[in-house]
Amino acid sequence: MFHLLPALLAGLLVYELVHIMTPYIARRFPSKHPSNRSKLWAVGILVAVVVSLLVLASLGLVAFLRSDAGSITVLLAKMAQILEDSRKILPSWLLEHLPADAITFKEQATLWLRTHADELQVVGKEAGRATAHILIGIVIGGMLALRDAVGMDHFKPFARALAGRSSLFGNAFRRVVFAQLRIAAINTFFTAIYLTIVLPLMGVHLPLVKTLITITFVVGLIPVIGNLISNTIIVVVSLSQSLSVAIGSLVYLIVIHKFEYFLNARIVGGQIHASAWELLIAMLCMEAAFGLPGIVAAPIYYAYIKAELRARDLI
Repeated sequence: MFHLLPALLAGLLVYELVHIMTPYIARRFPSKHPSNRSKLWAVGILVAVVVSLLVLASLGLVAFLRSDAGSITVLLAKMAQILEDSRKILPSWLLEHLPADAITFKEQATLWLRTHADELQVVGKEAGRATAHILIGIVIGGMLALRDAVGMDHFKPFARALAGRSSLFGNAFRRVVFAQLRIAAINTFFTAIYLTIVLPLMGVHLPLVKTLITITFVVGLIPVIGNLISNTIIVVVSLSQSLSVAIGSLVYLIVIHKFEYFLNARIVGGQIHASAWELLIAMLCMEAAFGLPGIVAAPIYYAYIKAELRARDLI
């Protein structure tokens, strides 16, 4: 409701990454005293390394998407040109919903930008605010991970209960998010095989393959919706070769995502002991309440709710 989900996810990502790596540090600096300065320094260095790598990875992704090799602008322009060139091979019922040519496409885009100029200004401000929230979340996550290295556990009742809730929520985040990372990586792997091996062996070479692979991974981190976005882009780009290549791409992607559907249910559902239909209902309800952020947060919060109920032997 307060649009703090980016900060929460960024902080949890740093916190959980540090906690995954901390046992290796603990083995290197064994001590019966939790205030061991060597361990504290080691965890501090680990926090700095994790934060630096995340920031560098984000900057690298942004730089790639702005470069000539991975430019989103170039991709959109290419898609517009492909749609114009494909009017001769597309069925008439589909042509009714497409711009007449690239110039018309640009005019419609310009008109849409003018009509929604005020909204886009708000989006720009929100993007800047979300970036600031992410940075603050990363700092908080690192500070909390560093604090845990001291091993303070003398909590009063309320603080102890709050720590328990936070621990359950952190575990839910770790299970769901890292499972989704695995799924996005697997999906990107099979898509990359299709774009870089299968199609070239058939004599088909799509443009902007690196951009397509990068977008597939990034949007694949968003459950369900991400696949629709990447699939649409790949099919449109495939039209640059022929209608049969586009249909072949669509069939291949459908097969992959049917396989991914069961994989998702097995990986994510197995992590939180939930069926696919449970996750879809949770995502539907959260989307209705909070929009796109609700879809992203739904698996995490649903996993947390089930963990709370399970801890009380209610399910």
